[in-house]
Amino acid sequence: MVSIEHLTMEFSSKPIFDDITFLINPKDKLALVGKNGAGKTTLLRLLAGEQTPTAGNIAKVKDLTIGYLPQHLLVKDARTVMQEAQTAFSDILDIEKRVEHLTQQLADRTDYESDAYQELIEQLSHENERLTLSNVANMTAEIEKTLLGLGFERKDFERQTSEFSGGWRMRIELAKVLLKHPQLVLLDEPTNHLDIESIQWLEQFLANYNGAVVLVSHDRAFLDRVTTRTIEISLGRIYDYKVPYTQYVELRKERREQQLRAYENQQKMIADTEAFIERFRYKATKAVQVQSRIRQLDKLERLEVDEEDNSTLRLKFPPAPHSGTLPVNIEGLTKAYGDHVVFHDVEMQIRRGEKVAFVGRNGEGKSTLVKCIMDEIDYQGNLQLGHLVKIGYFAQNQASLLDEEKTVFQTIDDVAVGDIRTKIRDILGAFMFGGDNIEKKVKVLSGGERSRLAMIRLLLEPVNLLILDEPTNHLDMRSKDVLKEAIKDFTGTVIVVSHDRDFLDGLVEKVYEFGHGQVRLHLGGIREFLETKQLENLRDIEAKDKVVASADEAKPVEISANKQNYEERKQQRSQLRKVEREVEQVEQDIAQMEADIQTMEQRFANGENSEELTNEYGALKHRLDQKVYEWELLSEKVETLTNALNS
Repeated sequence: MVSIEHLTMEFSSKPIFDDITFLINPKDKLALVGKNGAGKTTLLRLLAGEQTPTAGNIAKVKDLTIGYLPQHLLVKDARTVMQEAQTAFSDILDIEKRVEHLTQQLADRTDYESDAYQELIEQLSHENERLTLSNVANMTAEIEKTLLGLGFERKDFERQTSEFSGGWRMRIELAKVLLKHPQLVLLDEPTNHLDIESIQWLEQFLANYNGAVVLVSHDRAFLDRVTTRTIEISLGRIYDYKVPYTQYVELRKERREQQLRAYENQQKMIADTEAFIERFRYKATKAVQVQSRIRQLDKLERLEVDEEDNSTLRLKFPPAPHSGTLPVNIEGLTKAYGDHVVFHDVEMQIRRGEKVAFVGRNGEGKSTLVKCIMDEIDYQGNLQLGHLVKIGYFAQNQASLLDEEKTVFQTIDDVAVGDIRTKIRDILGAFMFGGDNIEKKVKVLSGGERSRLAMIRLLLEPVNLLILDEPTNHLDMRSKDVLKEAIKDFTGTVIVVSHDRDFLDGLVEKVYEFGHGQVRLHLGGIREFLETKQLENLRDIEAKDKVVASADEAKPVEISANKQNYEERKQQRSQLRKVEREVEQVEQDIAQMEADIQTMEQRFANGENSEELTNEYGALKHRLDQKVYEWELLSEKVETLTNALNS
């Protein structure tokens, strides 16, 4: 379908691709992978015809239709969502207009026997046949199905596209690409602006798509579920694997080990040959052998080993200062904008050291609740932050808040204090800002570079509550892995708002699901949550269709048992919240007593030594010991209740 032949692409005399050749077959599901800057996006642009190669050729079958979704797109806001989606069927709409025009012409004419009239009839018949083959009757239904699958609601269809955020407008563009049913679909990071449910819908759509798909993505799970072939771009060359991403990783490891052995053997041969040449260069009896060895080295094709990207993030969060047992305690929280209720009666208790995920469709309130916790917006209900809680916040728009006129170095130097200022260059190097890159101005940085720079700012001061809103957007896979390990090792509390299942897997132990104005707690990790969601969706379908299969006869017992188990856990959680509030109060009492004792000790240091002060000091120390003992008992009770809930 598409033949890439001896393709070379250079920027400023630097080769991105060097004489690469491969084929794209009609039903290929192909992933392009490689480190940032390897040329993945450039190759998509070349395939889409938006760039011209320096040399070589891209041959396409005649009348090949291509749908291309770039990472960044300028969209026009002059239509409703439905009207914009309908532009995907512009060819069909043009046929409809021609049919209407021809029909009107026939109605206006009376020369029924003329050749011109017969020609009009033939044209109308031809256009009607094309219209029938185009399946125009299902156009509206197909648009609705696609928009709903990508997360829109029916009430959104008549809203102006200008009312939506950039992420939602990108979904409209994605819908248009899919609705055109092109023979070749090119997608550059399509999951960046999608929630989990929309990603799952897109996975199924692409996996079953009748045409070819070439995509770039840093979502490992998405690649594994959609693609069956992986092309790696490295050092200007490509390596073609007829396997999904996870299998490619293993095969690549084996290939690199083979490359390394061959490279080491060649280096040894070169060293031995050069040593021979140097030893016998000036001996006449060895002149022929020396010249032969020199020619041998000149003709030798030097092997290279694929570069390992050792410049990726090596994150280590500072030790988390101690905080109260309940860093976040929410009771009966409601947030509304006018008549629109985002969520209501939210109950949430996040304990010290927990790592939790906020998931759900976009627009259901995940970022809104984060803003409530940050005290950036008003709300109704009770929201309390724990004792000595210090928040580190990484927002979706954090990168856009950077001063564009400052350099990378200045951006960090402005917020660094103390000894950390002597290590700024090392820190920037760990975030792939090496060499002259630290003198770049923020305004010329890519989205990924800005995100990394914003993350560095977050790392410079110790916090005990990390709130990360979509932290993995624009990070490549290796960077995400390193960030994930750093968060796992972080000793404080973490809230992650993310749709990246692979990133959340093994990282969080509780999931809060946002949807339909409610926030529901799911104990366990993201895999357990998704399994539960699948069961719920099946039950919803069965209830809607009123279909009861014989294999489901045991379900009422199961549901009853689940309900009983839920009630027990509800009581346990209620008891746990009560004890945690008691712990919180005791911690505040201890902090106050320690402050009072410190004040008394300062009075002693200043020479005051009355009997009254001594007696008061001794009594306070005794009460402090009792409070500490009470805190230990309550903490043990919290641990016991927590273990019971997690069992």
